[in-house]
Amino acid sequence: MLTALDYSVIAIYLIGVAALGIKMGGRQKSTTDYFLGGRDLPWWAVCFSVVATETSTLTVISVPAVAYGGAMTFLQITIGYLIGRVVVSLMFLPRYFQGNLVTAYAFLGNRYGDGMRATASVTFLVTRLLADGVRLFATAIPLKVIADTAGFTFLGAPITYFQIILLLGLITVIYTLIGGIKAVVWMDVVQMLLYIGGGLLALVLLMDSTPEGWWADAAAAGKTRILDFGAGQSVSEWLAEPYVFITAVVGGAIFSMASHGTDQLIVQRLLTCRTQRDSQKALIGSAFIVMVQFALFLFIGLLLWVFYEGATPDAMGLSRADEIFPKYIIEGLPAGLSGLILAGIIAAAMSTLSSSLNSLASSSMMDLYERLRGEAMEERKALSISRGLTLFWGVVFVLFASLFEDTQNPVVELGLAIASFTYGGLLGVFMLGLVNRRTRQLDAVFAFGFTILFMVVVIFGVWYSPQEGWVFTFYPSDAIKAAGALRPIGWPWYTVIGTLATLAVGSLLGLRHRRRDV
Repeated sequence: MLTALDYSVIAIYLIGVAALGIKMGGRQKSTTDYFLGGRDLPWWAVCFSVVATETSTLTVISVPAVAYGGAMTFLQITIGYLIGRVVVSLMFLPRYFQGNLVTAYAFLGNRYGDGMRATASVTFLVTRLLADGVRLFATAIPLKVIADTAGFTFLGAPITYFQIILLLGLITVIYTLIGGIKAVVWMDVVQMLLYIGGGLLALVLLMDSTPEGWWADAAAAGKTRILDFGAGQSVSEWLAEPYVFITAVVGGAIFSMASHGTDQLIVQRLLTCRTQRDSQKALIGSAFIVMVQFALFLFIGLLLWVFYEGATPDAMGLSRADEIFPKYIIEGLPAGLSGLILAGIIAAAMSTLSSSLNSLASSSMMDLYERLRGEAMEERKALSISRGLTLFWGVVFVLFASLFEDTQNPVVELGLAIASFTYGGLLGVFMLGLVNRRTRQLDAVFAFGFTILFMVVVIFGVWYSPQEGWVFTFYPSDAIKAAGALRPIGWPWYTVIGTLATLAVGSLLGLRHRRRDV
């Protein structure tokens, strides 16, 4: 059980993060200050912010679960992440800095027109709302368990998910609304150090409790394997296995190109750097930090497997492997340290939420509101509207994340999968704009819309059966899926398929036009 010291640590963190975020943010005089920090942030801080932004509570509690239930092969995907970020730094960042752009989708506006820019922006808004709404709700799960176990009540009733989400959202909105991107970036630095520090503390304590010969036992059980080249498997089995080497590297590279080259959530941070060179260092440096971070949490999962002697979640009274690390935090750590690591989990969620709020506001303001308005505004009014949009998205996030309390709601599955079928379309449209001089706005919009519908079919309708090969069905039973009779395409391939579909359709449509300079 948690102690008064643990609760004090969490409370001090929540109060301190709001105060420090406001102080670090300083004053903003324009939307450039508010959304881009005056383009004057150091590359190393941006690098840490990129890592913290792409790290959520799901990462902190789920990556150990991957190693606990399998092996260390998830680490292969970071090789692809590095390759993808190198490509983005060479192909995308020079275009963004040459155009002095404020959002990633301004590139599409310059290349195709406001219709494509607005389409991409709206897609980004929906993607962020769904994906990060799930992440915010995931943070409330361990906190709700703690509140119920400790018997906490509010006005005589048990603490609800909505109340927890409201508290986290309120604190995050305060420093994001007042401090802008500067507050977000500097608090990301603090929050990343906190959750990494918490992970290192858990690692040290787990190492101290391991018996002699544990590594040999883990190796004999196949838990220490990092590389999986899929020896003896067919190409179809590779496509259905997310962590076989070719899938992890190729899929990870394309996914990273989409997430770090076309998603305003990350691109906005890269545009706050002083120079293109600094932005490239921040982006590529983040890949190496992510490698270390994944290795840390995978190793924690391996040590948890040793600590609990390989017991299944059911045997420990848990419903899923994601609950194993939170169980250890609550039950296996000394007083104070449990609170510190839980604060780290909260930090991972708040860094993602604050980044989402600021990027949603920037895209809403620059890609939609200003374009619809059709005329420039004075900076003071534009800044006021930008803060209002930040508050608006904060309210929407809190309300939307609360909807996930009904775990039977099919929107949960949609929220977790949506990035997979929008990222391919976004990356494909950006690639069309870069390499195909024939395509026009209508070609790009049609190809993008077609790809999203096509990916819905691929993700939910295409399955691999070891006995029958590839089958098409939209309604496989949970029992069939659980038994392994049907397996979906490995998720790293989704972005690859979406990108190729967009490029193919857009290029075919572009054959109607003469080539022109971009």
